[in-house]
Amino acid sequence: MKPVYSFAGLLGALTLASLSSAMADLTDPFATNKLVAQSPVESVGKPVAAIPCTFNGADNAQLSLSDVVERSLCNNPQTHEAWANARVQAAQVGVGESAYLPSLSATGQISRNRTDNSAAARGLSQTGGTATYTQRSADMTLAYLLYDFGARDAVLENARQVLAALNATQDATIQAVFLSAVQAYYQLFSTEAAVQASMEAEKSSLESFKAATARYAVGTGTPADKLQAQTAYSQAVLNRIRAEGDAKTAQGTLANVMGLDANAVLSIAPPGALAPEKAFMQDVARLIDEARRSRPDLAAAEAQVRAARANVNAVKASGMPSFSITANTSYNNSTISDPFRSSALGVSVSVPLFSGFNTTYRIQAAQQQVEAVLAQRDRVSQQVALDVWKAYQGLITNTQSVKSSADLLASATLSERVALGRYKAGVGSILDVLTAQSALASARQQNIQALYGWYIAKATLAQAMGQLDFAAIAPPGSGQAQP
Repeated sequence: MKPVYSFAGLLGALTLASLSSAMADLTDPFATNKLVAQSPVESVGKPVAAIPCTFNGADNAQLSLSDVVERSLCNNPQTHEAWANARVQAAQVGVGESAYLPSLSATGQISRNRTDNSAAARGLSQTGGTATYTQRSADMTLAYLLYDFGARDAVLENARQVLAALNATQDATIQAVFLSAVQAYYQLFSTEAAVQASMEAEKSSLESFKAATARYAVGTGTPADKLQAQTAYSQAVLNRIRAEGDAKTAQGTLANVMGLDANAVLSIAPPGALAPEKAFMQDVARLIDEARRSRPDLAAAEAQVRAARANVNAVKASGMPSFSITANTSYNNSTISDPFRSSALGVSVSVPLFSGFNTTYRIQAAQQQVEAVLAQRDRVSQQVALDVWKAYQGLITNTQSVKSSADLLASATLSERVALGRYKAGVGSILDVLTAQSALASARQQNIQALYGWYIAKATLAQAMGQLDFAAIAPPGSGQAQP
């Protein structure tokens, strides 16, 4: 028995030695945290050190578009949720890795025993009445799985592929929050510009109302002209109030995207001179192919397919035998007998014979799950093509709208001046003036929407292609590559 005990002890010592390097960091012995981004915003075109997600007194300065995006990615709960989910799955990879190491367990026991009025008691006590004794025991067991027909390999592969899917999902979430921040930023200044445009329209309407009132006072105008001008002025005031409300809503939306309360006070730097590109024409088919290679949500769907296939292998292997090596050593000591040690070393085989067809139906469920995730992947692939097509057409439309709206604004401005001048000179009608002013107000709004809409459309196309990063929103001349 002694040689067996020595071999078991040696095997246990070797096992502990093999675990020493892995246990150097007990919080993450398999270094699975390195499989996940170090922060929620690691993969957006800037090094991690450039986005520490800790903001201090610099917040008092005006925030640029890049600053807004950084704070949105760092503070928005969506990015934190996606990042945390990836780290949860990284720990599951560690669970899969642990199956390749032996398990070691130890038990100990001490008990005070008493026997009364029994043959054993009479044999232990000369008085023949009772016997009291203390018993101590210690046991250590080592078990190591030798072969299981690929079950643990499949489980680990499934965990790794699910992690790949969640990492890609995190990237998709980052892209979505990134785009929301860009949209909210430009929408804020679009609504503020709309307020200025409505104030200009209100000023023009007031001037027309004063002109109509003056003509009515000297007898060259009609009451109808004055009332029409007054109605137009009241409508302009109402439009300005609504525009101010839209601007306040846009401020709250931007604060929300940045992970702040909607009533947070923000100091946002304007985008500067807007200079949309005059033309943007590319091969849509090439853009779709490129998007299918870059879109993180499609990459996540592909990883889910691989995870589902690995799960099929794991379920199939669960119905197969498994072979393990076991080693055990124990020590017993009692006050009524001599202490003794025992050890054992052997190989165990576990063969599942019948489980009520449980494995059969689990395999069927796993195989159908593969079909389901394949359909999901195909749906995402089709959605990628549609997203790129819609975003591309939106950018083309906005590119053309910028020039057309500028021409419209120029002609409407001149028309309004001519109509108002003619009316003041007594040769035009108030209806001509109000019509011209209404057209001018509409032209201002369309020009504003076209200018800011172009930048939103450009970011939308970059996000549809899975390539929205800080380079995509860099201002012209910044030195950063443009998509």
